[in-house]
Amino acid sequence: MDDIVKAAMAKWPNVPHCYGWLGLDARGNWYMRDDRTQAQGAFPVSKGSLLKHEKLIDFIHRNYAADEQGQWFFQNGPQRVYVELEATPWIWRLQPDGSVVSHTGAPSGAISESLLDEAGRLYLVTERGVGLVHSADMVAAADVVEEGLWTPRDADASTLPSRFGFEPSPQGRQKT
Repeated sequence: MDDIVKAAMAKWPNVPHCYGWLGLDARGNWYMRDDRTQAQGAFPVSKGSLLKHEKLIDFIHRNYAADEQGQWFFQNGPQRVYVELEATPWIWRLQPDGSVVSHTGAPSGAISESLLDEAGRLYLVTERGVGLVHSADMVAAADVVEEGLWTPRDADASTLPSRFGFEPSPQGRQKT
């Protein structure tokens, strides 16, 4: 987490959290979701505006974390902006050297398990947590599976949040 963010948290410890305004899609893209977008439906049905500003995206990546309830957020100064997840907290990208990194650029760490859901999506369980393999990397992932390095087990996508302890919709959780 950025030092400037830590300082802002210490200076203003009681800033209310923000829900519903930021979404992460299954391809690792960030979306800003204003009131009008949120009124049109839940993420990802109503995505909002794709974030393209590289410095803002880098700032989000450096300050992306989860709370004790498995709700993922971006710490924006003193305010916690909770993230609506289309799939998982991490979107994995396979690198030419065989390594795996997240949508934030963070290394995955050791891979302990691979899972294949009912829609044919591939997930990796790593030291960092569970994540979806980016759709553009499925050919490379298939090669890794064929080499016998990963042996995907069947999984039901709807059970992944409870199994791996993440909340796909902190906003939805606030409404219940």
